Amino acid sequence: MNKSFSKNTRVIYILEALVFSYIITGLLLLLISFLMLKLELSSLVTNSVINFAYIASAFTGGFFIGKKTEQKKFIWGLFVGVLYFIVLMLVSLMMNRTGSLPLGSLFTVFVITGLSGMLGGMIS
Repeated sequence: MNKSFSKNTRVIYILEALVFSYIITGLLLLLISFLMLKLELSSLVTNSVINFAYIASAFTGGFFIGKKTEQKKFIWGLFVGVLYFIVLMLVSLMMNRTGSLPLGSLFTVFVITGLSGMLGGMIS
C-alpha cells in the first residue's frame, strides 16, 4: 500500500510541477506580448525572449519536482521538462491548423526544455 501511495504522490507532484510551469509560461508570454505592444521588437528578439520563457518555465518545473522528490532529482527534472515539451507541442499542433511545425525548432525546444528541467532538478 505504501508503494501505491508513493506512486500517486509522484503523479500529483508531476502534475503540480507542470501546472506551475505553465503558470510561469503564461505570465512570461503575457509580459512578452505587452512588450511587443509597447516596443517594436524584432523577430530575433521576440524568439529569444520566447526561448527564455521556455527555459525559465521548464527550469522552474524541474526545480519544483526536485524539491519534492528525494532521489534522482535530475531524472525527475528531465521528465518534467520532456512532459512540458510534449504538452506544449500538442497544444501548438492543435492551434496551428494551417500546416506542420518546423522540425528544427521542435528539436531545439525539446532539447532546451529537457535540459532546463534537468538543470532545475539538479540545482534543487
